[in-house]
Amino acid sequence: MNARSAVVYSVLRLLAFLVPFGLMMLFPIMREYYLLSAIFAALIGLSLSMLLLRRPLDDVASGLAERRARRRSGEREDADAEDSAS
Repeated sequence: MNARSAVVYSVLRLLAFLVPFGLMMLFPIMREYYLLSAIFAALIGLSLSMLLLRRPLDDVASGLAERRARRRSGEREDADAEDSAS
């Protein structure tokens, strides 16, 4: 897995939450209800990430799938070597 793609995706997801939360904190009424602001920011961040961050998510997911496939093929080779040795 490419660590860079995972870091980029994580930073973008974090920004998708922090920017709306920061904007809502500019309003005096939302400062009193910071928990409600956090919930709204989470919903906005989720929506933005679903719409705008598909490509970084696909990069991370494909990297994880490749890593898992390599690990499984390595396990199969080890099992085959053990079977042939006995």
